[in-house]
Amino acid sequence: MNGTLHLGRIAGISIELHYSWFFVFVLLTLSLAVGFFPVNFPTLGPTATWVASAASAILLFVAVLLHELSHSFVARARGMEVQSITLFIFGGMSNIRGEPRSALDEFLMAVAGPLASFALGAVCFGLTRLGLPTPALAVLSYLALVNVLLGVFNLIPGFPLDGGRVLRSILWGTTHNLRRATLWAAGVGQGVAWLFILGGFYIAFFEGALLSGIWLALIGFFLNSAAEASRAQASVRERFRGVRVADLMSPRPVVVGPDLPLEDLVERFVLERNLRALPVVEDDRLMGIITLVDVRHIPRDRWPYVAVGQVMTPAERLKVVEPDDPLALAVALLGQDDFHQVPVVRSGRLVGLLTRSQIIRFLQVRDELGLEGAEEQVEARRAA
Repeated sequence: MNGTLHLGRIAGISIELHYSWFFVFVLLTLSLAVGFFPVNFPTLGPTATWVASAASAILLFVAVLLHELSHSFVARARGMEVQSITLFIFGGMSNIRGEPRSALDEFLMAVAGPLASFALGAVCFGLTRLGLPTPALAVLSYLALVNVLLGVFNLIPGFPLDGGRVLRSILWGTTHNLRRATLWAAGVGQGVAWLFILGGFYIAFFEGALLSGIWLALIGFFLNSAAEASRAQASVRERFRGVRVADLMSPRPVVVGPDLPLEDLVERFVLERNLRALPVVEDDRLMGIITLVDVRHIPRDRWPYVAVGQVMTPAERLKVVEPDDPLALAVALLGQDDFHQVPVVRSGRLVGLLTRSQIIRFLQVRDELGLEGAEEQVEARRAA
C-alpha cells in the first residue's frame, strides 16, 4: 500500500487514500453517467446525471470507509490495535495489528463489515421512500443497491474477504489451530479467485462485456494474490512461533541527536562505524531515523549546515514495534515497505532496534541446527 494520501484521523485511526482510488473514481463516474443513471433515471438532464454520478462515486467510498470502520471498532472492542484504514482500487483495507486472539474475535470482526453495509443499504432504501427530488432519489437508489451488493460480495467464502474470515473463524473454532484454519481458508479463497478470473474471461470474450469481464478478472487476480500472501504469512508466523522482538533486537543501538550536522554524522558514524541507518533520539524519545538515502538528497557542500533533524524520517512516519510483539509482526512490517530496520519502542521511548540482518542470521542458525521451529532456539539462547 505504497503511494497514499493522508486524509486525517477518525477516532485515532489514520485514514489513507491510495492513488488507485482516483482511477476508480473516474471509471465509476463514467460508467454511472453513461449506463446506470440514463437507464434507470432517464429524466435526469446531462448536468444532473454527471453530478449524481460523481456524488455516487464519492459516497460509495464513504460507504466503504464505514464498512472498514465497523471492522476496526469491533477489533478495538476486542482488545486489538487498529493503525490505519486505506481506501484503494478494490475497496478498503483495515491495518489491524496482529491476529485475532480467538475464533470468536475473528467472527465478530468479520461479520461487522457486511452488517454495516446491509444497514447502510437499508437506510438509503428507506430515504428513497421520502419523496425526494429526482437527483437525490437516483443517488440514494444506487447507494441502496450497491451497499447490499457490497455486503453480499464480502460474504463470499473466499479468504481474505469477510466471508473467508468467517470461514476461517469456524475452522479455527473447530480445529483449534489458527495456522491450519488459515491455510484451508486461503485455499478456498484461491479457488474462489480462479472462478472470478475464469468467469471474467468468459464474460469478456464470449458474452461481449469486455469492461465487466476485465474488472471481474482483476478482482480475481487480487483475491488470489491476497490469499497467497495470507498463506505465506501463516507459514512465517509458524516459523517464528514463540519468538518475541525482544529476543533478537539490539537493546542498546547507536543513536544520534537531531541537532547533529550531517557532516559529523557521515564522518563519525557512517564511515567510522559502517552504519547505514541510525535512530534519532532526544531525551530517550524516538524522534525519527536518518539513513544514507536521506543524506544523499542533500548536496555535499551543505552537510556542515544541515542538521539530522531537518532531513530524517520523522517518528510518526515510521513503522515501530514493541519488545513483547511477536517477531512475525516485525517481519511483516519490514516487508511492507522494504525497510531494513524497525525501531523498538515502549511508551514512545526507544528501547532497541531490530534489523533485517539479525532475522536472517537467526534463520541461518536455526536451519544449521536443524530445528523445526524457532522456540527451541530461543529457549537455548535464554538459557545461555
